Amino acid sequence: MRPVLHFMARTLRPASLLAIVLLAGTGSAPAALPLDQVRLPPGFRIEVLTQDVPGARAMAMSPSGTLFVGSRSEGKVYAVTDALGARPRVRTVATGLRMPVGVALHDGSLYASSVSKIVRIDHIEASLDQPPAPAVVSDRFPTDGHHGWKFIAFGPDGYLYVPVGAPCNICAPDENRYANIMKMKPDGSDLQVVARGVRNTVGFDWHPATRELWFTDNGRDRMGDDVPDDELNRATAAGQHFGYPYCHAGTVADPEYGSQRPCAEFVPPVARLGAHVAALGMRFYTGTQFPAAYRHNVFIAEHGSWDRSEPSGYRVVRVALDDAGKAVRQEVFAQGWLRGGRPWGRPVDVLVAPDGSLLVSDDLAGAIYRIRYRP
Repeated sequence: MRPVLHFMARTLRPASLLAIVLLAGTGSAPAALPLDQVRLPPGFRIEVLTQDVPGARAMAMSPSGTLFVGSRSEGKVYAVTDALGARPRVRTVATGLRMPVGVALHDGSLYASSVSKIVRIDHIEASLDQPPAPAVVSDRFPTDGHHGWKFIAFGPDGYLYVPVGAPCNICAPDENRYANIMKMKPDGSDLQVVARGVRNTVGFDWHPATRELWFTDNGRDRMGDDVPDDELNRATAAGQHFGYPYCHAGTVADPEYGSQRPCAEFVPPVARLGAHVAALGMRFYTGTQFPAAYRHNVFIAEHGSWDRSEPSGYRVVRVALDDAGKAVRQEVFAQGWLRGGRPWGRPVDVLVAPDGSLLVSDDLAGAIYRIRYRP
């Protein structure tokens, strides 16, 4: 068994207590992360599953419990076996890809994004030690590196959803090519646009009851510290337009393009998340380990600002919804990766594990965390 290091409890608010547990990895342990800085609601605790996933980004877990993790700067895709057990082991299953942020599983195959293409590794769990070279599923996407990394996921309709970010901070690109969310069949055929006016989404999920697509979107830069907000959006029909580059956060006309089309033409966000927080991975909570009030809430990983005078983000937030799918409250769920104005960690993606715990990836620390409810 791996050793367990216990930390003193900290408070989130006067009545809040936090139990923190840091689980060291196997082999030579890396420097312990300061998880005593992370604050959570009462009854929740956080632990490190592994610190051996450099640049950890999007996550996908197989039915047998293997966790697959993409990366942005390493060009690698990782597999973590026994991820929730006592001896997680990290393997590299793909190399040489261009910003392979996104990973998705379908019929035993691993799909990964690589800016201009989507690749596939068949029978992945049977070949973790000697995986075959990835096969190209589709190479029909732009080669632009600016917002070119892609979160990917299979939807309830069996299609693979692939976003294409704007190739700029602000511009008016071809809406059928950029600033959209697309989908295609698992073999790469029938590529079509699902949503337009999406500047850069790096996380989406489907509502457990309605099966509607929800996604985060990063607001543009260079409009000041507090404008515009990042967004949580809901697509109720195919082909809807969410405003970019004409309107931001539902009400903010762009200073360069806003005169061309009014904000009233576009679908407003369900929730405004704050400026420059870099809202990335989002998932609906579908587990049963957390209290009932968390059921079907949205968890969002905020990677954190890079050009704000006072940093914002670097946390995980929770958005509570009513039965009609309206956001009724948002609050900080986990924070503390920002210390003294400098980050020691940057949350990227969230994933509900089979046992109902919440996994969080961190590309700065190269870590995967697990948040559990144990009052």
